[in-house]
Order: sequence, then structure tokens, then C-alpha cells
Amino acid sequence: MSKKTSAEVLEKGSISGSASIVDDPPSGGTMTRIDPDAERRLVRKLDWRLLPLFTLIYMANFIDRTAIGNARVAGLEKDLGMSGSDFNKALTVFYIFYTASDIPSNLILKRFGTVWLAVLVVAFGLVALGSAFMTSYAGLIVTRVFLGLSEGGTLCGLVYTLSQFYRRHELVLRIGIFFGLAPSLSGAFGGLLASGLLRVDDMGSINSWRKILLVEGIITTLLGIILVFTIPSGPQTTKMLTEDERNLAIARLKEDRKVQGDKLKERTTLRLVLHSFNVHTVVCIILFIILNVSFQGLSIFLPTIVNGLGTYSTVEVQLRTVPPYLISALWAIASGVASFRFRNRFAAVFASLLLLVIGYSIAIGTTDTRARYGACFLMVAGGGAGGPMVMTWGTENASPDTMRAVASAAIPGFGALGAIVSVWTYVPSDAPKYLNGNAANLGCACLACVLSIFLVLYLRWENRRRDAGKKDHVVEGKSQEELENMGYKHPEFRYQL
Repeated sequence: MSKKTSAEVLEKGSISGSASIVDDPPSGGTMTRIDPDAERRLVRKLDWRLLPLFTLIYMANFIDRTAIGNARVAGLEKDLGMSGSDFNKALTVFYIFYTASDIPSNLILKRFGTVWLAVLVVAFGLVALGSAFMTSYAGLIVTRVFLGLSEGGTLCGLVYTLSQFYRRHELVLRIGIFFGLAPSLSGAFGGLLASGLLRVDDMGSINSWRKILLVEGIITTLLGIILVFTIPSGPQTTKMLTEDERNLAIARLKEDRKVQGDKLKERTTLRLVLHSFNVHTVVCIILFIILNVSFQGLSIFLPTIVNGLGTYSTVEVQLRTVPPYLISALWAIASGVASFRFRNRFAAVFASLLLLVIGYSIAIGTTDTRARYGACFLMVAGGGAGGPMVMTWGTENASPDTMRAVASAAIPGFGALGAIVSVWTYVPSDAPKYLNGNAANLGCACLACVLSIFLVLYLRWENRRRDAGKKDHVVEGKSQEELENMGYKHPEFRYQL
């Protein structure tokens, strides 16, 4: 029996060697049935192969981005002759170029495959490494420009790649694990690594904060080089799966995307790109912007905030940033598992937003240092898990493939505008209590609560209209290609709440 391509397996009623795909044609038609045991084995294999790797990649991304916060406490500003709001300006430059690179990077990824992710890791690893040799404020600005350009496409690329392997409802737990865990683990690991490196003897001119940037840059660059040769490609060609597993992976995605016909990827057009910005995606973008205002500044300035809570040594400050991130990691897992089990994204988003509201309220309402340190746990946990949930919500409701690529890039890409604002919420003149910054973040968290309620009500209303057949007319007179490219506009498509 000759080997058949995945398309032939689906179209001609073949049975794979593992009997994972079986066609059951009723009344002369064709209906694909997928063996649930084989599918469970495949998903488990994907989880073990992809999730640890993607978590590691985004950990490296987040560590290199936020290392400047640890470097600041270790004397970066003094050594580079910085004053006033110079630090905030440098952070702003990073996020401007981070935002600009997201969508172009994801379109490149769609064209050339996952090796592009490996190239990005090598690039931002080299930039982080080079940052250890900065001697002026101008040098800092240049490195932040290139770091933003190289890091911008990483998160959206990882999310888009995951969407090529998992069903829509499976994405929430997987994105919640790597996107929720990575910032928390990198924050904890970065604090521990920084405290350890500051105790190590200087290496010539590589002293204090330079050791932090050098070592973290070397680790990331080595990871990127390894990824160039080992990162898995898409489900159609990846060597980490057998032929039967590849056929099964493709079949289950086609079953999950029923309105897309027999193609996993359609031709990218300007029309599809522009139509990606529907109500749901735009609201998710706004939510992500607001969440970034509340969290990104906190993630960078946490060492500075902790430093203002008492008289601590530089090493003690780095160590005290670790526990909030560990709690954040646990919350990210718990919210991801709950959202996956109950198939409800809104509840997970809203619960994380409430943690932000409570945390910032405590930070504003008391001067007790222990209570304010406790508030850091709530703020880091809420912000760390809320972003992944919004990202998941936006990505799994985007269809067809081009729209998913655009949405998974646009949400964190435009969301970085919130990060630009966030770096100005904690300014030197507001230290050490940062009342104005915390008040702004509290307001953003409250606004995000309102928007999330609006979004879930809108999606429920839209699903009810489709259930009632009020959108059936949109398929009339459409060609097969037009039907396959309708994606979320198809009357059979249902939004995930």
C-alpha cells in the first residue's frame, strides 16, 4: 500500500498505521473520526516536546528584557552618567521598537517557519551580551532599540506556533503555562542569578551590573544557536512526530477549523489582514494595553519598589523580588487549568484583574511596609496571569490562519503601547511610595474589569445570533475559496467565552 499524504488520508478514507484516523462515510459521504486514545497520546507528546521549550525561550526573552531593572539597583545609572528620567526614556525606546516589530515578524514566521524564532533568540541574546560593554547613555539607547526589534516577535511567534498544533480550546492551558510561567520563573530566576553574580569576583572591567547582563546574554545566545538546529517545524513537516502522528495532528486541526475546509493555511491577503481587526480582537488589544500599563512597569521597577520598602543591601533587594514571582507562577498554572477545565476565559481574566485591583488598593491605602510588600504578591500574580488569558482569548477566536497570525501579533504588539505608558508610572519624583503610579495602575485595572465584562456579553450575544440562524445569509453566493477564508465570519463559527 503506497504512502498517502495527510490530505489523501482525509479525502480518500484511509486508515493510518496506528488507526488514529478512521473515515466513517455515512450514506456515501465522508466523515473523519479521530481515535481519542491516539489523540491523547499525541497531545501528551506535544506537551512534553513544546511547552518546556517554549517556556525556556520566553524566559530568556523576559530575563533579557527586565535585567535592566536588576542592573539599575546594582549601579547602572551611576556608571552611565544617567540622571532624572533617563532610565524611563531608555525603557520607552525599547517598547516603541518592540511594538513596531510584532506583526512583520509574525508574517515572516508564517512564510519561513519556526527557524525564524531561533534567529530572534540568537539576535536578542547577542544584544543582551553586548549590553554588558556599554559605557554611555547613548550606548544604552542603541542597545534598547535593537533589543526591542529582536524581542518584539518572540511572544506572538510562540503563540502563533502553538496554534498550529493545538485545538482552540486546548490553547488556553498551553499558553497559560508558557506565557504565565515564563515571566514569573524568569523574574524569580533573574533575581536569584543577579544576587549570586553580585557576590562573584569581578572579571576585569566586567563588574557589578555588567556581570548580570554578560552572563544572561551568553546563556540566551547559546540557547538560540541550539534552537537553529533543533526547534520543531510546523505539524506538516516536523520531525518530532511520526508520519501517522503528523497525519493525526493535521486531521484534528482541520476538524477543529471546520469552516476552513481542507486547508490549514490560506494565501495571505491585505483584505484578510485588515479584517483581522474585528470587535473581539480590538477589545483584546485594548485589554492587553491596559494590563501592560498595570504590569510591565511593575515587572521592571519591582527591585526599585522593594528597595524603597526598607534599608536593604543590593543583594537583599534582588532576593526579595523572588517570592512574588513564585506565587505568580502558581497562580498562572491554577488559572490556566481552571480556564481549560471549565472552558471559560472570562472568569480567569476577571479573577486576575481583581487581584490587581486589591493589590494596588493596598499599596495606595497603607504605609505599612509589610502590607505593601504583600501587595506586590497580588499585583505580580494578577498581572502575570491576566495577560496570557487575554492573549489566549484573542488568539483562539481568530480565524482563518492569516487572521490568527495577525491577532497573535497585534495583541502583544499594540499591547506594548501600554508598556510604554507603564515605564512612566514609576518616576523618581514619586518615590518611594509611588502613590501616583499605583493610582494610575489601579484605575487601569478597574477599566479592564469593565471591558472584560463588555467583551463576554458581546460574544454571548453574537453566538446567540448565530444559533438563531441570523447570519446564515452571509454564505449565499460564496465560492468555495471565499467560504474557506471566511473564518470567524462563517455562521458555523462560535466564539469562545
